Amino acid sequence: MERAKMAEESLETAAEHERILREIESTDTACIGPTLRSVYDGEEHGRFMEKLETRIRNHDREIEKMCNFHYQGFVDSITELLKVRGEAQKLKNQVTDTNRKLQHEGKELVIAMEELKQCRLQQRNISATVDKLMLCLPVLEMYSKLRDQMKTKRHYPALKTLEHLEHTYLPQVSHYRFCKVMVDNIPKLREEIKDVSMSDLKDFLESIRKHSDKIGETAMKQAQQQRNLDNIVLQQPRIGSKRKSKKDVYTIFDAEVESTSPKSEQDSGILDVEDEEDDEEVPGAQDLVDFSPVYRCLHIYSVLGARETFENYYRKQRRKQARLVLQPPSNMHETLDGYRKYFNQIVGFFVVEDHILHTTQGLVNRAYIDELWEMALSKTIAALRTHSSYCSDPNLVLDLKNLIVLFADTLQVYGFPVNQLFDMLLEIRDQYSETLLKKWAGVFRNILDSDNYSPIPVTSEETYKKVVGQFPFQDIELEKQPFPKKFPFSEFVPKVYNQIKEFIYACLKFSEDLHLSSTEVDDMIRKSTNLLLTRTLSNSLQNVIKRKNIGLTELVQIIINTTHLEKSCKYLEEFITNITNVLPETVHTTKLYGTTTFKVRTHQHRGVFLECG
Repeated sequence: MERAKMAEESLETAAEHERILREIESTDTACIGPTLRSVYDGEEHGRFMEKLETRIRNHDREIEKMCNFHYQGFVDSITELLKVRGEAQKLKNQVTDTNRKLQHEGKELVIAMEELKQCRLQQRNISATVDKLMLCLPVLEMYSKLRDQMKTKRHYPALKTLEHLEHTYLPQVSHYRFCKVMVDNIPKLREEIKDVSMSDLKDFLESIRKHSDKIGETAMKQAQQQRNLDNIVLQQPRIGSKRKSKKDVYTIFDAEVESTSPKSEQDSGILDVEDEEDDEEVPGAQDLVDFSPVYRCLHIYSVLGARETFENYYRKQRRKQARLVLQPPSNMHETLDGYRKYFNQIVGFFVVEDHILHTTQGLVNRAYIDELWEMALSKTIAALRTHSSYCSDPNLVLDLKNLIVLFADTLQVYGFPVNQLFDMLLEIRDQYSETLLKKWAGVFRNILDSDNYSPIPVTSEETYKKVVGQFPFQDIELEKQPFPKKFPFSEFVPKVYNQIKEFIYACLKFSEDLHLSSTEVDDMIRKSTNLLLTRTLSNSLQNVIKRKNIGLTELVQIIINTTHLEKSCKYLEEFITNITNVLPETVHTTKLYGTTTFKVRTHQHRGVFLECG
C-alpha cells in the first residue's frame, strides 16, 4: 500500500518537473524566477537537478549533431570572414587616408564656414540693432523736436510734443536706459515750459502796462474817426455834395439881420474833422498788441490742469495794474495832455480786457470786467471832479469836456456803461459856465473901458452896413439922412452884442455830443445867457457908473446904450431859437431876463443923471 502510494507521488513529481523544464525552455529569462522558486519550494530539487542535467546533455548532443551537419559551411564562412578581414583592413586604410586628405582639404572650408557663421551672427545682430534703432529713432527725433521747440519758445507745441512722447513713443522703448532718463526728465520739462510761459506772460503784462496809453490813444482815434464819419453822413442830406466845416454849423443868421460874428478864435478843435487826414488809416487797437503769450500760457496751464491758478494770477495782476492806471498824476489839471494821457491809459486797459474777454473762454468774465469798470468809473469821476475844479480857463474846460465825451464814446463802443460820465459832464457844465462868466466879465470890462461913450460916426454906406451888420438896428429916419451921420449909441453896444453872441456860441459848444435834447440845450443856453446879462454885464455897467470921473455926457450915452441893448434882447432870443430850433412858445422855455435888467439899470442911470444934474 505504501509502495503504491510512493509510486503515485513519484509520477506526480516527475510530471511537475517536466512542466517546469518546459517553462524554463519556453519562458523569457526575466520571468524565470517564479519558476525556479517553485522548484526550491519543493523537496525534490535534487531530482530536478538531475533531470535538468539530463535535459542539458540532450540539447548539447543535438547542438553537436547540428554543428557537425553544418561544419563545412562554418569553415567556409570562417574562410570568407578571413578574406573579408583583409579587405576590411584595406578599406580601413583607404578610409583613414581619405579622411586625412579630407581633413587637410576641408580645413580651409571649416575656417570659411566659421567665418560665415560669424558673419551670419553679425548680420543677425545688425538686423536686430536696425530694428531696435528703427523703434528708438522716432523717440529720439521726437525728443529732439521737443528741444528745438523749447529753444525757439514754441511752448504750447512743445507741450503737445511732450504728450505724444510720453504716451505714444516712450512706452514702446520703456526697457531702455535712455528711456528711463527721458521719463524722469518729463516732469522737469513740464515745469520748465510752465515757468517759461509764465515768464512770457509777465513780460506781456509789463509791456501792456507801459503801452496802454498808446493802445488807448489808437482806440480813441478810431472812435473819433467813426464819429466824424457819422457826422459827415448826417450832414450830407443838408449840404449836398459839398463838405461843411464845423464853423459853418455855427454860422447863424438873425431873422432880420445877417450876423457876421465868427466863432471864438480860441476853440481847441479837438474833435474837428479837419484835424485828421481823411485817408489816414488808424490801425486797430488790438493790432498793436501781441496777445499770443496770454493764449499760450492759458493753453499750457489748461493742459497741465492749472487753469484756475493761471486765471487767479492774471486777474490779480491786472487788478494791480488797474489801480496804477486809475491813479491820476498830481499835475493832471495843468494841461490837456495830462488828461489825455490819463484817459488813454484807462481806455487802453479796458480795450485789452475786452479783447481778452472775447478771445478766451473764461480767463476773464463779464462780472470781473464789470467789477473793474465800476471801480474805474468811480475813481475816474472822483479824479475828474477834483482836478477839473482847478481849471479857470474855459477853453481848457471845453477841451476837457470834448476829451471826456470822446473817452466815454470810445468805451461805450466796447460795451461799457458811461451814463455816469455824462452826468458828471453836466456838473462840469456849471463850472464851464462860471469860467465863461468870469472871462466875459473881463471882456466887458475891456470894452467899456476902451469906449469913448460917443455916438458912432459913419461917413460911408460901407461903414453904415458894417455897423448894422454887427448890431440889429433899424431907423428909417437915420437911413434917409445924408453922410456923414451918427448912430445914437456908442461902439460898446455892437461890441457887447457880438460878445453876447460869442458867449452863446461858447455855451452851445459845450452842449455838443452830450446826448441832450434840443429843449435841454436851449434851456441851458438861456439860463447861462441870463446870468451873463443879469450878473456879469449888469455889474460891469454898474462899475462904470460908479467911477468918479464919469461925466454927464457919458452917463447920458450909457442910458442910450442900455436902451438899445434892451431892444436887442428879442433878437438874442431869436438867435438862440435859430440855434436850438426850440420855439419860444414851447413849454418850460426859459425867457431872457435881459429886458428887465436893462430897464432896471436904465432907471438907476436916470436917477444918477438927475442927482448929477
